[in-house]
Amino acid sequence: MLTIYGPRSRFCDGISRRNFLKIGALGLGGLTMPQLLQAEQQSDIRRSHKAVIMIFLPGGPSHQDMFDLKLDAPSEIRGEFKPIKTAVPGIQICEHLPLLAGMMDKLAIIRSMVGAEDNHYAFQCLSGRHMRNQPKGGWPCLGSALSKLQGPVQHSMPPFVGLSPKMGHTPWSDAGSPGFLGIGHAPFKPEGAGKSDMVLNGVTLDRLSDRKTLLASFDKFRRDVDGSRLMEGLDSFNNQAFGLLTSSRLVEALDVEREDPKIRDRYGKGDPKNRDDGGPKLMEHFLIARRLVEAGARCVTLAFSRWDHHGDNFGALRQDLPLLDQGLSALVDDLHQRGLHKDVSVVVWGEFGRTPTINKDGGRDHWPRVSCALLAGGGMKTGQVIGSTDRLGGEAADRPVQFGEVFATLYHNLGIDVNKVTVTDLTGRPQFLVDGYQPMGELV
Repeated sequence: MLTIYGPRSRFCDGISRRNFLKIGALGLGGLTMPQLLQAEQQSDIRRSHKAVIMIFLPGGPSHQDMFDLKLDAPSEIRGEFKPIKTAVPGIQICEHLPLLAGMMDKLAIIRSMVGAEDNHYAFQCLSGRHMRNQPKGGWPCLGSALSKLQGPVQHSMPPFVGLSPKMGHTPWSDAGSPGFLGIGHAPFKPEGAGKSDMVLNGVTLDRLSDRKTLLASFDKFRRDVDGSRLMEGLDSFNNQAFGLLTSSRLVEALDVEREDPKIRDRYGKGDPKNRDDGGPKLMEHFLIARRLVEAGARCVTLAFSRWDHHGDNFGALRQDLPLLDQGLSALVDDLHQRGLHKDVSVVVWGEFGRTPTINKDGGRDHWPRVSCALLAGGGMKTGQVIGSTDRLGGEAADRPVQFGEVFATLYHNLGIDVNKVTVTDLTGRPQFLVDGYQPMGELV
């Protein structure tokens, strides 16, 4: 693993720390550069810089307390919150999301997501696939597919960046798996200070100009993994590797201190602590995601807070909904103000919904039969609600939407035709990006 130390800066909690970037972690005692560098091109794929920001709400957010309130349901189902009007007549959402309500014309809500698996994994929200019956190596996530198909916008910026922090329940920390595409297309994961790390030969930013020292470290790593085939073609990427490590583009994109303080304040300050099995509330990740796509990343994934509220559902939501409201509304507004809203798609969802009936502990339990999603940007048709649930919020009553349909839409927004483009699995067989699903006509 390579740790690159940079200048000290102050984080949202007021602590001054030295920034660093961790590149890789193969578990082979070396530096994983392929995931940043190796990118194959396909002539039929548009090379313009489109991007997607994927926001995972770990634990399964309560759809009927956020975007699909049921006032006509019995008290043990409808919950404690009231709906409020939005900027689009006829659409109402939770009273604790006033900022999002005020920009409903820039958002699209799906109230009828179906086909979720009953497990606490981010996998389906990152890949659009079920975990069962996977091919050898596993299905790749969207970010890894983009890395493979479109490569980096420029060599000093990785195409796929994963911001999801470490959590007690590790599957919630999943930033996306490259599956059968290989480690070369795994997400680049920048880490904050305070994490365990290994410094490779004491390399600092000041010493990266010493090409001999850097390439000697590369040579050692190549020897370590020669038999694995993970580093096929490394020699052709040495110059790109040096360019990445000596460029300030990535470091600057990750440094929110470079942002206008007024903009930072709009995004707000969160809480980096893990509670129970996970869920830090890192408000700065919404801002960093925008900075990364603006700097050239094609896909950024992040996980925000913890939404597995089997008890005290409404108390927890009273804390977290205002934070989500602030961070997400700031991101969407920022994309529009910077003219990025046609090129950058945003998707927000969790692994499943919650039970219609409130349990004895004041919580809602797992409910994979229906859930919700929020989309923005990407040139999509916004200011609408897609689908509906029944009176109790427990079943899709109209226009059930599969995860694969949302992914087909995201790929369409990125300039990729899901009916033509394939990626090759470990057996040499071409695999489509989604299983027969088409972009949603309501959105494109």
